[in-house]
Amino acid sequence: MKTHYFLLMIFFLFSQMEPGAGILTSLGRRTDQYRCLQHGGFCLRSSCPSHTRLQGTCKPDKPNCCRS
Repeated sequence: MKTHYFLLMIFFLFSQMEPGAGILTSLGRRTDQYRCLQHGGFCLRSSCPSHTRLQGTCKPDKPNCCRS
């Protein structure tokens, strides 16, 4: 009987319908910082230098993603 409760709990844990509520929702997604670096950008806490442009953010700290 404990096995049934355990399997039921696992089922509900992994089948959350709201985005961000389920455990498996973040698997396979890239972080903003990773995407910034992959596209040739870099993360700065201050504003972007004059020879670069703002490309987005590098969450969770939300520094700027700058790109030349």
